[in-house]
Amino acid sequence: MLPAIDSQFAEVSGLSAELAVEELEEGGENRFVHKLPGRARHPNLVLKRGLFPIASTLSDWAWRAINNLDIQPCNVLVTLLNELHTPVKSWNFSNVYPVKLLVSEFNANNNSLVIETMELAYDHFRELTI
Repeated sequence: MLPAIDSQFAEVSGLSAELAVEELEEGGENRFVHKLPGRARHPNLVLKRGLFPIASTLSDWAWRAINNLDIQPCNVLVTLLNELHTPVKSWNFSNVYPVKLLVSEFNANNNSLVIETMELAYDHFRELTI
């Protein structure tokens, strides 16, 4: 299990799902096209935080997957916390693995944080009740 401080992110995106629609044209019917439900699609989960100055087991897992093709899918729990760090809502992501790592540029002329971005692919997610 990863330490709690290693898994705190300032920004999370990719919490969406879309149902693909397949169009079916019926011979002799020219007024409309049938629209049938297809598969669910999910964008990648994107996590952003300030770059960790110490070793991070989460970052190590991602770097091993990308650099060494040591893919070890796992489940990921994303929890939204309020200002008192009390859980407000949670989502469980299944079969998660890293697909992209990005560290923002270093610029000595700007007084800005270095941001670490981790992009994760997954099969599906579900909202959990708290």
